[in-house]
Amino acid sequence: MVTISTSALLTDHYELTMLQGALRSGAADRRSVFEVFTRRLPEGRRYGVVAGTGRVIEAVAEFRFTGDQLEFLERTAVVDRPTLDWLADYRFRGSISGYREGECYFPGSPILTVEGGFAECVLLETIVLSILNHDSAIAAAASRMVSAAAGRPCIEMGSRRTHEEAAVAGARAAYLSGFASTSNLEAGFRYGVPTVGTAAHAFTLVHDSERDAFQTQVATLGKGTTLLVDTYDVAEAVRLAVEVAGPDLGAVRLDSGDLLWMAHRVRRQLDELGAQDTKIVVTSDLDEYAIAALAVAPVDAYGVGTQLVTGSGAPTSSMVYKLVARAESADPKAPLLPVAKRSTGKPSLGGRKWAYRRIDADGVATEEIIATRPDPALGRPLITPLVVDGDVVERQNLAEGRRLHQDSLAQLPLSATQLSRGDAVIPTVYPKAD
Repeated sequence: MVTISTSALLTDHYELTMLQGALRSGAADRRSVFEVFTRRLPEGRRYGVVAGTGRVIEAVAEFRFTGDQLEFLERTAVVDRPTLDWLADYRFRGSISGYREGECYFPGSPILTVEGGFAECVLLETIVLSILNHDSAIAAAASRMVSAAAGRPCIEMGSRRTHEEAAVAGARAAYLSGFASTSNLEAGFRYGVPTVGTAAHAFTLVHDSERDAFQTQVATLGKGTTLLVDTYDVAEAVRLAVEVAGPDLGAVRLDSGDLLWMAHRVRRQLDELGAQDTKIVVTSDLDEYAIAALAVAPVDAYGVGTQLVTGSGAPTSSMVYKLVARAESADPKAPLLPVAKRSTGKPSLGGRKWAYRRIDADGVATEEIIATRPDPALGRPLITPLVVDGDVVERQNLAEGRRLHQDSLAQLPLSATQLSRGDAVIPTVYPKAD
């Protein structure tokens, strides 16, 4: 069994071959600036959500090459001996700045800026993008679902529909964007995300009767538990649930069928049985559109799985990690020169960027401004230092990120939360330098 204790090989082969070439050419120590951005949002999306920055910082801190990893690279002839010696002493000693987690972003937003020697920065491309692309995709989908839920809590429950580590990261990203809780215990242990859970259909099926299952669950978890009522006959199960737990039953869960019709029917039955305070939780392949369609139903909470952890149709944020500036030589005092690719359909804008969000007199965002020099007069600053000369200066706090996302989203025009397809809700503007 292989135990992963470092993030160094969570990368692509060509990162190391570029390193070897740069060491040979003398370009390895040239001061360089890489930026993470996306050229466009997923089709129909009005905004993106930054998530995963905290995990990126952790991964960079753990980016070390162990003896076993270096032996593997030597045995498989990935790189030569001088490169292996360089990797043995690798520590990221550069600087990282960027948007805080929870902040909304738009096409061209410099979400993360990595500055240092070319070699030490280029090695981080894959790990940075794999984290930010995944977590930001989940966070954007979660944000849309929370908006569609209009105040009703959403529960993340997608662990069985994705990779085990992606499930933990997904739960974290969903919580950042406003989900109330998760079913994933590791997310609770690792990140403090509130966890919830009661019983699946198997619990009912393993007992001799639905009554036995309900009695056992209530005896174990108390009357405030949530009973799953669609294993056999919903109406009979609701009757049994209230009979067993009494009118103080916490909630019933519906996981199949016509949820809109069923929720109305169950609500009426619960009220007739005197369980007016018993809540209705619905699950079953929900996405933001299904949640919005249930707005008129007497639903109290939504459990979301598959669609959330797959980004609800946009499983990646399409972020890229591009070199935008580099020094003329390895001299630390050499000036930075803007560089940019001119590929058809994939151009980049050279030069280090600073980002601001222009806010009008009513407190509504009107533009995302990407400047080539710092100018606080342009609007609310979006870039903050995260790592300086290899030292972490700001760790991302999940609770603060939740609040930031609420504030950032509230600052956007109201049309940002509409589920109808459209372009980015505010334009990205590049003012000309003086």
